[in-house]
Amino acid sequence: MMINKIIKTEEDYNKVLSRIDVLMDAKPNTPEGDELELLVTLVELYEDKKYPIDMPDPIEAIKFRMEQLSLNQQSLVPFIGSKSKVSEVLNKKRPLSLSMMRSLHKGLGIPAEILLKEQGNDFPKEIPGIEWTCFPIHEMVNLGWISSKKTIKGNEEEIIRGYIQEAGGMNSFSELLFRTSKTPLKKYRTDKYVLMAWCLRVMELSKKHPLEKKYKPGSINLSDLSKFSYFKDGPLIAKEYLEKQGIQFFVVPHLKKTFLDGAAMILDKKKPVIALTLRYNRIDNFWFCLLHELVHLINHLQTDKTNIMIDELEPHKSVIANKDSKEKEADKISKNALIPEEYWKKVNLDAKNLAKEVLILSEQLKIHPAIVAGRIQFEKNNYRILSQFMGREEVRRLSAL
Repeated sequence: MMINKIIKTEEDYNKVLSRIDVLMDAKPNTPEGDELELLVTLVELYEDKKYPIDMPDPIEAIKFRMEQLSLNQQSLVPFIGSKSKVSEVLNKKRPLSLSMMRSLHKGLGIPAEILLKEQGNDFPKEIPGIEWTCFPIHEMVNLGWISSKKTIKGNEEEIIRGYIQEAGGMNSFSELLFRTSKTPLKKYRTDKYVLMAWCLRVMELSKKHPLEKKYKPGSINLSDLSKFSYFKDGPLIAKEYLEKQGIQFFVVPHLKKTFLDGAAMILDKKKPVIALTLRYNRIDNFWFCLLHELVHLINHLQTDKTNIMIDELEPHKSVIANKDSKEKEADKISKNALIPEEYWKKVNLDAKNLAKEVLILSEQLKIHPAIVAGRIQFEKNNYRILSQFMGREEVRRLSAL
């Protein structure tokens, strides 16, 4: 009986081998010859799956190629780095980095799958314009964002690519920062690699702390939210409130030499996210930034696609003129949500006892005194006055958010 099904067991395998022995002298283009050809193919498929051939050792492959091309260790410096690195790699004391593998593949023609030691695999697609060494990896490690066991130098691409996977994958990363961003990276004072690192951290937290509640546009009342500032644990209450409305909220510290204050994001699966840095140690700044980002989320971001707006807010009148229309709108709505215009008009900015003005208005509106004091400082462009209301100790406690 002709066997014409996939070999699944060792018993089937032995039966097919026995049948092949019988058909070994079969002539081509005969029924027996066709059967023999089929059985040989079935055996090869089974053996490839059952007894896979190990990939060659990458270092041995490099040495073999060196011998073929009559190369010495000095010849590998352009592909691997210094002479000491070449020696360490060839002696298996230093692992091959992705950049080394790419160079060896391009320069010596060693197949990618051998260097990766992954049959059928190729190098990950390169991203034009990205210099992996520019990411602030040391700082990310110190902050606990990355826990890489690899030596950082020479392995920057692998480390950041690994972190991108933790944060949601390359598609989410490139979609977020390179294609649909409404605010090009070049407009920021913050270095773009530091900015990307911070955004990756927000993405990672979003992925690790999903919400069951789905956000419904129009469900957030900014004036009601500002009233939470009146309470000692107002920021924690605000976080709980937002999460119950389906909005993720995180505090992610800004990295060194950056000017980031916050961001509003719509990530994959229509997930809205608000993130603040608490760059300024002021309770009024917390509430203003929070409402500012919520205005972006409510008014400026499309909830059906990945999108982002990032803010470098400066509490000085001199920067207002340079803001775009969306930023000005977010400023105006946030200010009015915290202190309605009809109440603000009654504040006497020339009063001798400004502290009294602060306490009266904060009690009328049931908001934190720092919000009123901060608005007075801004309008008078004097940040030395009313410092007793700024609630700096309260801001330090926000690190628990």
